[in-house]
Amino acid sequence: MRLLPIAVVATLLAALVACSTTPPAPAPRRSTAGPGVHVLAQRLAIPGLGRKRTLRLYLPPSYETSPGRRYPVIYMHDAQNLFDEATSSFGQEWGVDETLDAFARTRGFEAIVVGIDHGGDERLHELSPWTNPKYGPAQGQLYMAFVVDVVKPYIDARYRTLPDRAHTAIAGSSMGGLASHYALLRYPQVFGKAAIFSPSYWYSNEVYLQTRAHPWPADARVYFYQGGREGEESLPDVQRMLPLLSAQDGQARAMTLHVEPDHEHNERAWRAEFPRAVAWMFDVRPLDATP
Repeated sequence: MRLLPIAVVATLLAALVACSTTPPAPAPRRSTAGPGVHVLAQRLAIPGLGRKRTLRLYLPPSYETSPGRRYPVIYMHDAQNLFDEATSSFGQEWGVDETLDAFARTRGFEAIVVGIDHGGDERLHELSPWTNPKYGPAQGQLYMAFVVDVVKPYIDARYRTLPDRAHTAIAGSSMGGLASHYALLRYPQVFGKAAIFSPSYWYSNEVYLQTRAHPWPADARVYFYQGGREGEESLPDVQRMLPLLSAQDGQARAMTLHVEPDHEHNERAWRAEFPRAVAWMFDVRPLDATP
């Protein structure tokens, strides 16, 4: 019987050891999306950027059973993180569908949510309306034009929405908070409400200059949120913005700021805050609440 060369034997043994010690691939994360969540098959093209984007849609519980009813709409960024832990960038989700299902049961309020997927490596650029010398060119103006001129008409044509600004909100966190602020500045005729979570005002001082120069309408209902453990400049940045808005036109603006001192910069914190933001933007009360 011929013996294998020592080098061949050593190679085979090493391969066997490697196979026995390589950890198994992690199991796919369990989907937590509810029955009201739908991933649209058609991906929409973003004019000027040469990219297409997936939309994730939440339809309220009565949508299929109340064919004559129309619904307010909340447009949100970073859709991968809104409804499903299986698609979330960080393994946590906002629980948007669970929150609004609960609102339907306990408060009689229902809304459509349109989530726009973020662009992965391009996320920072797409959500930044203004250029940052360190991080590169801004694509946020093209992105928001896509939301207003492509996504909203697409949704309004296919779903039973209340398309006027009084029933149209935009919401997002971090860079999505900055983009939502810009949306209200640039498109006040489209959005009458905004929820601005942990906004990245540090990204560009232009947000303060543009807010001073182009105040949003006094009747726009804007909910600000900030966690106290998101960085030492985060809360001061938001607190710098509110007096700037309050001083405009001599008109009191419909806005509020909620601070959670112990909350960090993550989906868990934004999930906890989302119900308060929706209730405030749409003036939603429990079914048994007295006026």
